[in-house]
Parts: sequence; C-alpha cells; structure tokens
Amino acid sequence: MNRLTILTGALIALAIPALASPGHDEEMAAGMPGDAGHVDRTVEVSMIETDDGEMLFEPRNLRFAEGETVRLVITNDGEQEHEFVLDSLEENQEHRATMERFPEMEHDDPNAIRLKPEASGEIVWTFTKTGEFEFACLIPGHYDAGMHGPVVVE
Repeated sequence: MNRLTILTGALIALAIPALASPGHDEEMAAGMPGDAGHVDRTVEVSMIETDDGEMLFEPRNLRFAEGETVRLVITNDGEQEHEFVLDSLEENQEHRATMERFPEMEHDDPNAIRLKPEASGEIVWTFTKTGEFEFACLIPGHYDAGMHGPVVVE
C-alpha cells in the first residue's frame, strides 16, 4: 500500500463523520439535543460484556414520551471500549457499515458517546417525534454480540 492510498483513506475517514453529521442543534431522526437545565428525568444505562461473549446494554430497551427531555447517564462497566449511538434503525445500520470500513472513526455527534472501560458520560436528549428508534454500539462486532436495543417514543 502506498502513501497516497493511506493518506486518501485517512482523509475519507475524517471527512465522513463531518459530512454525515448534522449540526449539534439540528433535529435528527430520534429528536434533538436537549437543554441540560430542563431535564424531565435521568436514565442510567450500563454497557457490559457477559462471560458467554454477549455484549449488552442494561436496561435492554428504553421508553419515553414525545417531548420528554432525558439525561442519559451512560457507564461502561465492561472491559472493552463501547459506544452508545441513539438514532433510527436505518441510520444506525448505515453508520454500522461505515464503522466496518473505518473502525477507528471518531465521532462528534450529540446523539453518541464512546467510552473506555470504567468511564461514564452523558447525553441530554429531547425526543421530539413518536416512533421506534434504536440505541446501539456500532464498534465492529459489538452489535452482532447483542449490543443494541429498541427505543419507543409515544
């Protein structure tokens, strides 16, 4: 592989998130960034691996009301790096395919957080639309190991 090929691949990996990501205040499929000063409730989410090779979120599904602003406190209680991405099933599948091609891709999206083991972070989110959405870890192999769940907004 020559230097031009490596440089081109690196530039594409850097450009894809910037081109695909809406602004931090724009509405996305599952809603939009919320105001941390006006949170309706806090939900704690844990990311774990099991002894039999599963990778899971606890809780395994989430349910919210349309218009609700939620503070999602996400903790990586596992031994591997994980991420939490909140989006539509279709958008997560597109993102997942991109991650397969560019596994070291970094994110700067308000609907996602990547955490090392024993780290915590949060996403404040307002669910502006009813429907079914998904939260998932899109690091290659993690989704297939069970690391995804439904989000229902009523």
